[in-house]
Amino acid sequence: MARVALLAVFTVLAALAVAEMASGAVTCSDVTSAIAPCMSYATGQASSPSAGCCSGVRTLNGKASTSADRQAACRCLKNLAGSFNGISMGNAANIPGKCGVSVSFPINNNVNCDNLH
Repeated sequence: MARVALLAVFTVLAALAVAEMASGAVTCSDVTSAIAPCMSYATGQASSPSAGCCSGVRTLNGKASTSADRQAACRCLKNLAGSFNGISMGNAANIPGKCGVSVSFPINNNVNCDNLH
C-alpha cells in the first residue's frame, strides 16, 4: 500500500512537469532534487509542504517543455517509487494544491507515463 501511495506521489510530481518551461531535457537528478523536500509532508512528518517542497514542485512543473520530457520525469519517479515507505496518499495528492500549482488531470497511481503530453 505504501508503494502505491508513493507511486502516486511521484506520479503527481511527474505530472506537474506538464507546464511550460524554456529549458531542455529533464533528468532523474532534476526530479529527485525537486521532490526531495516534499518527503516530510508526503510521509506525514510535516503538517504542510515546506517552502522548499513548493519551490521544487514549481520547478518541476516548469522544467519539462515537451511530451518526451514529461514522460521521462514520470518514468524516473516511478523507478524511485520502490525506494520509500510510509507515503500518505492524501498528502501526496494535496501537494500541488497546497503549493498553489494547478494540474489539469487526475492525480492517481494509475497514470500511464506514455499518455502524458
